[in-house]
Amino acid sequence: MAARRSAAAPAARKDEALFDEAFMAKLELLQVIARRLFRGRQRAERKTRKIGSGLEFADHREYSPGDDIRYLDWTAWVRLRHRLIRLFEEDEDLPIRIAVDVSDSMATRGAVKLRYAQRVAAALAYVGLANLDRVGVACFSGTGFETLPAVRGKGRIFKVFEFLQGVTPGGHTDLRAGLSRLAAQSRQPGLTLVISDFYDLQAFEGLNLLRFRKHDPVAIQVLDPIEADPRGTGLRGDVTVVDCEGAGRREVTVSAKTLEAFARAHERFCQALEANCRSRGVHYVRADISVPFDDLVLRMFREGGVLL
Repeated sequence: MAARRSAAAPAARKDEALFDEAFMAKLELLQVIARRLFRGRQRAERKTRKIGSGLEFADHREYSPGDDIRYLDWTAWVRLRHRLIRLFEEDEDLPIRIAVDVSDSMATRGAVKLRYAQRVAAALAYVGLANLDRVGVACFSGTGFETLPAVRGKGRIFKVFEFLQGVTPGGHTDLRAGLSRLAAQSRQPGLTLVISDFYDLQAFEGLNLLRFRKHDPVAIQVLDPIEADPRGTGLRGDVTVVDCEGAGRREVTVSAKTLEAFARAHERFCQALEANCRSRGVHYVRADISVPFDDLVLRMFREGGVLL
């Protein structure tokens, strides 16, 4: 929601570089610290087992012409005169997917929330690529869905930058539709980081769809402190409140009591989302845009809910 009369507040400049040299320097430092944090940590939770050419025996199957005879079980042949092929379990890294909400609610106040979300997405992608993970990115709203197919290798971060910078925000918030499409297009489950303000009453249904498809979702709720608690804006009197996503407008009289009630309601909304996430094993992160993006990402790593 946006009010026609509002207190002046700093907003992001549209011509401000998203990913400049200072940003890259922070990413390098972030990746070094992340490597130290993850060193020696068990990453098995981010692997899946499949039949392949690993070292751990899994099963037998009948020999077929053309099979590699190196995998023939000669012991079975000597004892049973039966030709069997040995199958082995193989570790496979699960992909990382980063989904960014680019709806109109993320673009208020000069798109400060969206720009913050883009930087967090780029930072998470960089750490994943530096660890040789496969990283894909999706940007979505109720009217659009764009994806960058999974890439691997630290040098591919510039493709991620280009993709994130090229996205045009717009449309209503529809996490259920966006995450449903992401889940349907993902052949293999993995770690899926969803970055949004979650201003959608059906937001948790989208996260549940990911869980149903065996993804490991993480909800990163990006919040503008002025939107969450407008008591310090000085906004008072008769105002026209306009829904930034086109759902109408309303004439209201704003008082200190009104703003206090709004702040309490917003906090209850965030707490309900967090409780729903935690009760179903979905890691939840509250991301206040007044906190530097690299501090937020390091906190996510240190808390252990996100293991790239």
